[in-house]
Amino acid sequence: MQYSELGDSGVEVSEVGFGAWTVGTDWWGDRSEEDAIEMLQYAVDQGITYFDTGDVYGHGRSEELVGQALSEVRDEVTIATKVGYDFYNNPQAGHGELPKEMEPAYLREAVEESLDRLGVDSVDVLQLHNADVEEITPDVLELLDELEEEGKIDARGVALGPSIGWLAEGDFAIEEEFDSVQLVWNMLEQEVGNHFLETIEETGSATSLIPRVPHSSGILNEQVTPDTELGEGDHRGFRPDEWYETGWEKLEKLRFLERAEPRSADGSSGLRGDETASNETATPSRGPRERDGERTMGQASIAWLLSHEPVATVTPTFRTKDDIDEWAAASDVPKLSAEELARVEELYEDDFGIDRDDGMDSLRTSVDGEDIEAAGLDKLAAD
Repeated sequence: MQYSELGDSGVEVSEVGFGAWTVGTDWWGDRSEEDAIEMLQYAVDQGITYFDTGDVYGHGRSEELVGQALSEVRDEVTIATKVGYDFYNNPQAGHGELPKEMEPAYLREAVEESLDRLGVDSVDVLQLHNADVEEITPDVLELLDELEEEGKIDARGVALGPSIGWLAEGDFAIEEEFDSVQLVWNMLEQEVGNHFLETIEETGSATSLIPRVPHSSGILNEQVTPDTELGEGDHRGFRPDEWYETGWEKLEKLRFLERAEPRSADGSSGLRGDETASNETATPSRGPRERDGERTMGQASIAWLLSHEPVATVTPTFRTKDDIDEWAAASDVPKLSAEELARVEELYEDDFGIDRDDGMDSLRTSVDGEDIEAAGLDKLAAD
């Protein structure tokens, strides 16, 4: 595992983090609380030190389980949480979005409740959960300053949804030097990440990016295949059928990123298929990385995100210990070569050569598409 600094906050994060939205809810499959705690602790054993939860996940239950699981290693891990949804006064209806509340008085109370559930005096990273840009007022910024001065938070961030408001919100956070911006970003969904890379370069901001959904809801790690039947309540079911149908075609065009170095009888290693040796000599950007062994598609998907300098940590959706074993190792697999990165970019720019609607445009928009249109991005406004 490799480690990075979040923004210029001094907060250290593992390059592969644990998105605890799977803990305390049944949106990604049922598991007992004992199993959830065991998975969190197993992740620590594999070098994961960044744990990202939110007060709304399981209406506080995720925070409680994270706090229980990590209590004995609190000084060794980085805990991030999110506030901004008022689940205290509103029942959860399926996967629908709850009413947001971003008034400073509410946010302060929500932070205190989160600290209590986590069993900590301070949280390393506090994120505003899907805040609209007009909700991040000077009073909210002042509250974040106060919380830092009081020692209750060490870093600040925003967590953005792909269809709730992201473009103006992320730009604002970057320009205001927030320590992190969390976003949906993967090889099949590059629009948001590419935009923020440009904003960071233009502003010179130290803001770190935290991609989630690196496997595009199961396509890039092949946990959702043409034979998969998603169970009732599975969060991945929000994707339209067209998304998966085009996604499986795109996956086949990314197979060149898979790599293994099988050992021959004399113990030497070789390359598989049409792979080149360029990976062997690639210079890592974050310190030494292992060059032996394989690079699965699931690992390549994370390694691709880590190839972007502003990315501090990637939070895949762990469901099992096997997931943790494979994806925690993505920090150490062979770095993608310049040729591989260029090929991914070329494929994306050509939409992987697939001239067919994937059904996702309305789910990728921001603020009903108005700021998308103003930015000249080629996406449709949400219905």
